[in-house]
Amino acid sequence: MAPSLNRRPGFSRRAQYGLFIGYVLAVGGALIAVALLLLSTLNPPAFAVVRGAFSEVTTPIASGLDWMRRGISSVPGGVSSFFGVRSENARLKAELEANRTLVDRARVVSQDNRRLRAMLKLRDRVANPVVAARLVYATGSSTRRFATLNAGSWQGVRVGQPVRGPDGLIGRVIEVSPNTARVLLILDPESIVPVRRIKDGLPAIAAGRGDGMIEIRSAGAAQVLFEPGDGFVTSGTGGIFPPNIAVAIVTARARDIARAQATVSPDTLDYALVQQSFFPEASGIRAREAAPQ
Repeated sequence: MAPSLNRRPGFSRRAQYGLFIGYVLAVGGALIAVALLLLSTLNPPAFAVVRGAFSEVTTPIASGLDWMRRGISSVPGGVSSFFGVRSENARLKAELEANRTLVDRARVVSQDNRRLRAMLKLRDRVANPVVAARLVYATGSSTRRFATLNAGSWQGVRVGQPVRGPDGLIGRVIEVSPNTARVLLILDPESIVPVRRIKDGLPAIAAGRGDGMIEIRSAGAAQVLFEPGDGFVTSGTGGIFPPNIAVAIVTARARDIARAQATVSPDTLDYALVQQSFFPEASGIRAREAAPQ
């Protein structure tokens, strides 16, 4: 059978309309191209206006397509950058942790350096130092308050000698062995230190309370008013403690008996300075009499 001469694309109207529109677009495009060619040849200024209008229309579309192209092309780089940033972040965190450890060590060394410098200045300032020793132990929770020094009779430490830090009085030596010494702290209830008020020289007694505080009692006059901030130093009475060593500061207003804070806490000290007694002979007798049995 001979093939049909009908070349129509089937009986689908959609296919027929598509073919027709394609022909129209092709013919229209050819006509527009011819018109533009003639316009560019015969009237270049008018062609420039038309070209500018087309540029205004196509530029935003081209920019959008270019942005999409660049965005899609940057996806692999972004993924690799993400994993690179994660690894870099982990490395920086590890480095920061190592640096934090070094900073903490440097702070500890700096604090120790400041304390040692303060102790050296104190030793140079005090006229009769015996030895600078480490406080290896101090009771902080018991009602009895003692401390241990890593220096003893072989280093010149004797019973009755006062022990102080850069900021004030710590206590006095009550027991001595060849390389260690036991110190009765001023916070202990058995500790009695003659003191005077800085602002007017009022004589008083500083006694430990056993709870980390000190009790200031008037030594003479009755109805004495103590004000917060009143500072007390050793008076030199009794022959054990040299005068003018800081002891305590009153924390609340009171009459005759006031609660005070010690100017130095043995728990925060690494080193202490042992001094000669103010009057060695008298202080030795009193120290032996006052030493606990």
